[in-house]
Amino acid sequence: MALFKVWFSSLIATMYIFWVSTFSCLDLPLFLSGCLDMVAVEGQFTFTAERPQLNCAVFFIGEPSDIISIEYNSVNIDCRGGDFIKVFDGWVMKGEKFPSTQDHPLPLYERYSDYCETGVTRPIVRSSQNVAMLFFRLHQSGSSFTVTFRKLINPFPCNVVSQTPEGSFTMIIPQQHRNCSFSIIYPVEIQIGELSLGQHNDLKRSILGCAGSGDFVELLGGNGMDTSKMFPMADLCYSFNGPAQMKVGCDNTVVRMVSSGKFVNRVSFQYRLLGHQELQQMKGNSVEDVCLRA
Repeated sequence: MALFKVWFSSLIATMYIFWVSTFSCLDLPLFLSGCLDMVAVEGQFTFTAERPQLNCAVFFIGEPSDIISIEYNSVNIDCRGGDFIKVFDGWVMKGEKFPSTQDHPLPLYERYSDYCETGVTRPIVRSSQNVAMLFFRLHQSGSSFTVTFRKLINPFPCNVVSQTPEGSFTMIIPQQHRNCSFSIIYPVEIQIGELSLGQHNDLKRSILGCAGSGDFVELLGGNGMDTSKMFPMADLCYSFNGPAQMKVGCDNTVVRMVSSGKFVNRVSFQYRLLGHQELQQMKGNSVEDVCLRA
């Protein structure tokens, strides 16, 4: 199993344990358990350093239709001494970012919010998608901070990390020139039930490849988070009613839609986790070899 997958699986386990042990939302004080946490429940969270904590992070995740709100409630750190708290609009894993710079509406430098620079004037930070990340570095024991994590409704979700290896989703881009990615950090089978690309319906172009088309959907596979570094498994640039399915034996599977902004584009799909026997049967084929070399 790839190191990326082992690392992410440990975070998922932490999130699951935290979720089943915490029923309350915003009424009870909660505590971050360590230097690396994943949080999926709303609440007010406090971290207090028992010793210097120099490279720490908290991963926040909501449902696909959520965006993340993080509010600073109290902060006791030494900014001049090198401490910091930063919120990132997305996730960073092993140096790779989700959403990628190609898919996020903001330039990279605007996706970071530094408390030491803007915390007083900007006490609430909101993400563009259902994931956000908080980095912090504290040099002294006793340094602490408290933040409130809330989930807000996003009427047109774009760029999503799935919390589970099984589910379904419909992605809609309403006449906007943007790219949207749905990331499933598991090897899965994708079944597309419907693809509608507005007035665009070029079956010949899809057979020859979708390069040059302003509206299309592609399936990507890889062992990291950055979609620009993943391998294209299939692309579709014509409308149809499915099903069309494909198994991707990679640590990360992505359904990515590129939209020119001329049409209302829509794709509906289901996904399920591949079993051990299915993965073994895929060993040696081109898709699995690509993922193993990534």
